[in-house]
Amino acid sequence: MSGVEERNFARLMVTPAVGLLFLVTIAPLLFSVVVSFTNLQFGSPQPMRWNGLDNYVNLTLRDTRFLSALWRTILLVTGGVITQTVLGFAVASLLFRIRRGRTVLLSAILIPSVISQVVAGWQGRMIFNASYGPLNDMLARLGIKGPAWLASQQTALTAIFLTDTWQWTPFLALIILAALQSLPQDIVEAARLDGAYGWSMFRFVTLPLIVPVTGIGILLRGVDLFKTFDLVYILTQGGPGNSSETLTFFTYVQGFKFFNPSYASAMSFIQLVLVTIAAKMFLAFIRRQRSF
Repeated sequence: MSGVEERNFARLMVTPAVGLLFLVTIAPLLFSVVVSFTNLQFGSPQPMRWNGLDNYVNLTLRDTRFLSALWRTILLVTGGVITQTVLGFAVASLLFRIRRGRTVLLSAILIPSVISQVVAGWQGRMIFNASYGPLNDMLARLGIKGPAWLASQQTALTAIFLTDTWQWTPFLALIILAALQSLPQDIVEAARLDGAYGWSMFRFVTLPLIVPVTGIGILLRGVDLFKTFDLVYILTQGGPGNSSETLTFFTYVQGFKFFNPSYASAMSFIQLVLVTIAAKMFLAFIRRQRSF
């Protein structure tokens, strides 16, 4: 079989997979792009027509509910990534120093990360229940009156943040532990001979070496937090009011409750652009750190 025949045969073999990918992924994506530039709304007597950038202009300049959801999502992503990274590093550092029983401890710590977000959400509903939840019970024993976590505009988003932190901190701890275990010992020993200990060892040796691996974990968690939906749906339904509504939940409301797919599609592509830009900036930062 000649080289041209081999290439043609290879193309023939991958054609069904490419066709299936186009049907289930690319075609719906292209359809959503087209819909985002129309006024399509299910149940409306008006025929579908092209309205250009109206949906995007309304979202970015006039829709205060969208802008509020964007701000809450940014807060959730920023707070979640920072908190989970710090706690994950603390847990990983402790596990790194443990020689016996590390596997058992790691298996127990990872339990929250291997359960589904639906299960985590229902556990959160029980923990943060104002009447019989264990959290408010412990606070009451300390003489502190616990708030109505899921029914208060001041604490609803905090409950989502705490639930997500409880579930996914072990994931980052596992990644950071793997990075610590892969540190080149010759570099570490050379730094110690040069007098690097404590903060100087962490700042100039450990941190630059674990940044590439840890950065990937941070990126995955940031993207996952940006599209948080399950916990919002189960814990608060975006309430009370809209106080815990994230971008993905607001997109769901527009598309599946208000039957407004054109507006929901425009929101989806704005989120896609924001995530892509943020991910590229973060990866560029990681590459600069590796070059130092």
